[in-house]
Amino acid sequence: MSGHSKFANIKHKKEKNDATKGKIFTRLGREIAVAVKEGGPDPNNNNKLKDIVAKAKANNMPNDTIDRSIKKAAGEGNAVNYEFVTYEGYGPSGTAIIVEALTDNKNRTAANVRNAFTKGNGSVGTQGCVSYMFDQKGQIIIDKEECDMASDDLMMLALDAGASDFNEEDDSFEVLTEPDDFSVVRETLEKAGVPMMQAEVTMIPQTWVELSDETDLKNINRTLDLLDEDDDVQQVYHNWDE
Repeated sequence: MSGHSKFANIKHKKEKNDATKGKIFTRLGREIAVAVKEGGPDPNNNNKLKDIVAKAKANNMPNDTIDRSIKKAAGEGNAVNYEFVTYEGYGPSGTAIIVEALTDNKNRTAANVRNAFTKGNGSVGTQGCVSYMFDQKGQIIIDKEECDMASDDLMMLALDAGASDFNEEDDSFEVLTEPDDFSVVRETLEKAGVPMMQAEVTMIPQTWVELSDETDLKNINRTLDLLDEDDDVQQVYHNWDE
């Protein structure tokens, strides 16, 4: 298949900087709340919710915590209304950064995101200023050690289900799909007993930017760390070739 998408670098993984699972679960809880509000509390009738529940389980979120999040979101009184917002901007040497957030206060989130860019000598741009440099894809990462299926069999299973690409690294497999095909491919792999380390719709850079200057490296890490610390921020994508 085609060359791999550097999936180890696709996004600045918030999990690696989270001190506790609690922060991960809080972010997943917000995603669940939005999915329930948009499509109802039954995963069987809400593909977006079904995908998020699968993502939550992959992050070891307990079933009772998932159930409580769904029930809370389905309740009229106590549910917080979160709004999905996206910010685009530039880091050092023209690196492209996309920030996705779920917030109940857009002014607060916008100020925090702008501060994170400014502290790293970057800037927030207009909508669309860098998103054209990325492709939206469904992405499934599978740990080779956890997967009993042979590489060729796994590839054929994924492609027959509608995957657009299959890549192999030393310790993992990557399955890519178009966004509309993601749910079907993920469910097919799940039913076949394939363990998934990561399964979500993501943004994949078309090109990568290498940074060698120490100041640039310090600045981009500062921006990404500040975004990591913001509870409103759900995902951060960039094209820095770490």
